Amino acid sequence: MADMTLTERDQRETSAPSTSATELGPVGARGSRRSQLRIGTHAFLLLLMAGFLAPVAWALVSSFKPANDIIRAPLSFDPSTFTLDNYVAMFHDVPIAHGFLNTAIVLIAKGAITMFFAPLAAYAFAKYEFVGKNIIFGAVLITLMLPTIVLIIPLLLEMKTFGWVNTYQALILPGAVDAFAIFWMRQVISAVPDELLDAARVDGCSEFGIFWRVIVPVIRPGLAGLAVLTIMNIYNDFVWPVVIASSEQMATLQVVLSTLAQNITGNRIGADYATVTGELLAASSVALIPLLVLFIVLQRHFINGILAGSVKG
Repeated sequence: MADMTLTERDQRETSAPSTSATELGPVGARGSRRSQLRIGTHAFLLLLMAGFLAPVAWALVSSFKPANDIIRAPLSFDPSTFTLDNYVAMFHDVPIAHGFLNTAIVLIAKGAITMFFAPLAAYAFAKYEFVGKNIIFGAVLITLMLPTIVLIIPLLLEMKTFGWVNTYQALILPGAVDAFAIFWMRQVISAVPDELLDAARVDGCSEFGIFWRVIVPVIRPGLAGLAVLTIMNIYNDFVWPVVIASSEQMATLQVVLSTLAQNITGNRIGADYATVTGELLAASSVALIPLLVLFIVLQRHFINGILAGSVKG
């Protein structure tokens, strides 16, 4: 009987793995389905990325082609015909370097104002209680609903009154502290625990010291996201600069690009469509590089900033 009992026990032990394997079958099937779903999602995202990047890649590649080949065979590229003629001619015919300089000045000054005063205003809305706070914040948010074109004429008249037409002040100050930046940073600062602020006050820190030494280090991801968006908005801004900076000396990069065809035909007698197209692609490629490098370098901070700005206040 003891031998039979041992035999039956051995049979049960050897049959146990097959039973558990059978039970794990649906789990393995679900894992396989999830794996297939991931592969399909990645394939779709790769196709979507290729669709977005295809025009950019074509413009970059075509800018190194002879001007006539861009029109004659736009989708082909022969490495043996690689040339920098479009870039050389573009820098000769178009004041793009001056446009870069004006854009850099506006970007540094306007970006600094935005990055300092927008979080400061957001800190007041997020952590202080004062009479009319909700009304004032609501008025700030209402300005988000106003299209830029509605504000063009009042701002232009104001700049004319100040004598700031065709000046850096007119390019920098209007819109330097916009409602979106304040709203974004308020959402981020609202998530900072009030206990940190109370502890800093107990230690004798001033109110501005609390903002600078406690709030700013905590909200760095949100500041990084705001910085990327601010740089992109200022760099790509066209409507206001083209209205307020009518002189060539004050033209920003986007204004220079908008008048590129006129500059080429005006500086070169007999410039044909192929020449204009080649230099236009060269100028667009040069203008694209700074933003492309910026996003590649700061993409991690940008994503973290987006997530930080999504916190419900």
